[in-house]
Amino acid sequence: MLMYICMFLEKFSLYVDGGGVMMMMMILCCRYGEIFKTNILGCPCVMFASPAAARFVLLTQAHLFKPTYPKSKERLIGPSALFYQQGEYHTRLRKLVQGAFMPEAIRKLVPDVEAAAISSSESWAGGHIVNTYNEMKKFSFDVAILAIFGHLDNCYKGELKKNYCIIDKGYNSFPTRLPGTRYRKAVLARERLSQILGEIICQRKERKVVEKDLLGSLMNSQDEKGQTLTDEQIADNIIGVVFAAQDTTASALAWLLKYLHDDNKLLEAVKAEQKAIFQANNQGSRPLTWAQCRDMTLTKRVISETLRMASIISFTFREAVTDVEYKGYVIPKGWKVMPLFRNIHHNPELFPDPQNFNPSRFKVAPKPNTFLPFGYGVHSCPGNELAKLEMLILVHHLVTKFRWEVERSQNGVQYCPFPVPHNGLPARFWKE
Repeated sequence: MLMYICMFLEKFSLYVDGGGVMMMMMILCCRYGEIFKTNILGCPCVMFASPAAARFVLLTQAHLFKPTYPKSKERLIGPSALFYQQGEYHTRLRKLVQGAFMPEAIRKLVPDVEAAAISSSESWAGGHIVNTYNEMKKFSFDVAILAIFGHLDNCYKGELKKNYCIIDKGYNSFPTRLPGTRYRKAVLARERLSQILGEIICQRKERKVVEKDLLGSLMNSQDEKGQTLTDEQIADNIIGVVFAAQDTTASALAWLLKYLHDDNKLLEAVKAEQKAIFQANNQGSRPLTWAQCRDMTLTKRVISETLRMASIISFTFREAVTDVEYKGYVIPKGWKVMPLFRNIHHNPELFPDPQNFNPSRFKVAPKPNTFLPFGYGVHSCPGNELAKLEMLILVHHLVTKFRWEVERSQNGVQYCPFPVPHNGLPARFWKE
């Protein structure tokens, strides 16, 4: 009986973290407008579904609101991870992480990301059914490891992947310590990850070589008092970056392939753009360059429209650190605040005919504060340029070398907790 109760609670918690919350918010916004209050899991919460309100909470008055996550989730990622922080520590960490993912820093990753894209796509060929979302998770994990560690020993890489997958499965499960539950397994895997990362950090220290990857930046950083980050702080932030980089990018890639598959005219246009680059590189015998990736105009618009339509980051949680007034409404201290990105992205006044997949809408830059696929303000995703780069590179190789067919009708949405195509978009791939 206890086992069945745990299974039910795990499934319920996943529903609440993902689709349940989002569907409820869409319905409530239609009924009550852009600002309203409700309760989520017993917590009073104010919902904001306007660009001005999102800007107020996440940028201009961000100091009045703090990030808020359940303690069970903090434990699995690590309490010192960037997205749990604010103040001076957050500012210091953000500069380090953002510096490692700036265009100047990631341009040197193009050959390695391309190699990962080629290796991944080759493994899908042959006409067998693959779960597109799961395969994209493997690809985005490999890219995250490259950005964090550079070329990591395969033994360490395998152990990191194995234990992180256990954490990934337990992250949205019911947080019980009972033996055999997903959450308990995730806690133990998190402890093993700390040990593995500790060994990698120790080896770096012994080599006394200053690396220019993210791990090197974290290890060699000093604050104004000359203090360095502890190994635990470094580990928390590495795991946090992997968490932020994997599922969101994988979800976006799965949607991207679905939208291209469903619109043959658009797919042919993207193919034409990518074939021109392919031919310029002597039929793909030469590697992609940073300049070529920056010049994929149509593909970039398709990616932007994918991010708007799918709204992978559908909302974010904040908590008022003091009583806050906004447009005559008082938000009491301790209340949760929830900017709703999906509602903004699907507002017909901001994006006409929002349910229509139309990349041409991005020929003109969106109005300020209306396109927020990577969050907004001081807590926006610092790795957004890397995410877009890996999407561009993978699309290049898929449309120039492969064709794919989605298995049966896959028009539904499921939440894991991010929105992904139904059943992870099962598809077959063939080399052309």
